[in-house]
Amino acid sequence: MKAFHQAVTEWAAGGSGTPARELAVRLRVRSAVLLEGLSDVAAVDALAERRGRDLAAEGVCVVSMGGAMNVGRYARLLGPAGLGLRLTGLCDERERRYYDRALEPAGGQIEGPGSGTVFVCIADLEDEFIRALGVARVEQVVREAGEWHPWQTFARQPAQQDRPAHRRLRRFLGTKAGRKIRYGRLLTEAAYDAGCVPAPLEELFAQL
Repeated sequence: MKAFHQAVTEWAAGGSGTPARELAVRLRVRSAVLLEGLSDVAAVDALAERRGRDLAAEGVCVVSMGGAMNVGRYARLLGPAGLGLRLTGLCDERERRYYDRALEPAGGQIEGPGSGTVFVCIADLEDEFIRALGVARVEQVVREAGEWHPWQTFARQPAQQDRPAHRRLRRFLGTKAGRKIRYGRLLTEAAYDAGCVPAPLEELFAQL
């Protein structure tokens, strides 16, 4: 499935679609999960592991598109006009317009938590985790990850003083390269263990 994802990425960048088509048939790919970036992929992969699901073996390809603005290109390649895969995924509310435009011609739909093909986070997935787990539990995850001192240093910065703790935490998760990816997994595991997986992620898995 990694080879298929790579072939799709190269196809989306202007390469040949032949390798992706051949791998889709060989691997019996039936569905593509369209995600904005690698932190979302980390969350989906972590939840699949916690639930004992092998998405690749189930014919599900989890696609990092490198930004929501690329969804139109991926929907054309993977949806009814391309490989004919069933499309699903997650997006942030502010990026919803890109998915709206892309999925309507691709035969998909976009909804909030509860039903639909693509599920919407109010701000982003990190925000969903902080609201689901609460600030204290997320701070505990940060402490267990060995980043309590960087978090405290960040929180004491003058620019952060007037922000609620919820917003400070969300900002902290995006201040260092790779941090959002790391916490995509850690927060998913914490939410699963606490029985409070955010609704958009929970509803996504109900569709896979």
